[in-house]
Amino acid sequence: MSKTPKSPLTKSHGRKTITATLQPRDLMGATPQLANAWRVKVVTLFPEAFPGVLGASLTGKALQEGLWQLETIDLRPFGEGKHKNVDDTPSGGGAGMVLRADVVGKALEKAQQGTPTDRAKWPVIYLSPRGKPLTQAMAQRFAKADGMTLLCGRFEGVDERVIEEFAIEEVSLGDFVLTGGEIAAQALIDATVRLIPRVLGNQASTEEESFSDGLLEHPQYTRPAVWKGRAIPEILLSGHHAKISDWRQEMAERLTKKRRPDLWRAYCEKHDRDPEEDQEL
Repeated sequence: MSKTPKSPLTKSHGRKTITATLQPRDLMGATPQLANAWRVKVVTLFPEAFPGVLGASLTGKALQEGLWQLETIDLRPFGEGKHKNVDDTPSGGGAGMVLRADVVGKALEKAQQGTPTDRAKWPVIYLSPRGKPLTQAMAQRFAKADGMTLLCGRFEGVDERVIEEFAIEEVSLGDFVLTGGEIAAQALIDATVRLIPRVLGNQASTEEESFSDGLLEHPQYTRPAVWKGRAIPEILLSGHHAKISDWRQEMAERLTKKRRPDLWRAYCEKHDRDPEEDQEL
């Protein structure tokens, strides 16, 4: 069986990939692209904020091992004038400042070099309080892509024309406002990177945790067996795996119904169940 020949425009040298381009490369300063690594590009006024917490623990180890790759693109050099201004007053008046379309646009044009144009393969995300709430399903979708570009907002936001021009998807961490998108970007990256194969080492851990099946996670316990008069539930020490599994499912349902009625209703609808069928949950 013959192998499909590689494109003459793309060569892989170990973990590094070389791709032909019409744009000249900064061979000294450019971040080398690692073959088969999930990649994220972050457009930000504070590139020094990265990798931040992403450089620690399992995500940091995976970053060092080349399972994923991070590139920051400093927005400031694309600014206008002597002082490299990146923002201006809102059209129509109002408080605060808005990131300029021409400035952000040039940074995003740089970010899209060498990336797929298909948004399914390479989403472009603006971290915004008016975006769709970040969910586990969303993180799973991002992890299956080749990578993504994140735009970190500041001030009163970004000129709407940039969002329209680059088909940007808006994502929110919740119904609150941060001073900038950097913290939100790190949270989104963490939620996504941990789903990349080999990052956590135990794929089962991502399948059993909160939201994976639409439920909150069941309570967890470990040694000592008794602490301050509180004992581990006997079922968890029984060694009866089927009963343990049933107990964990029951606890997950009970917690979800009590704390997140919205998730519970969605879960029941998905599984063709009546949300009020068991009053004891």
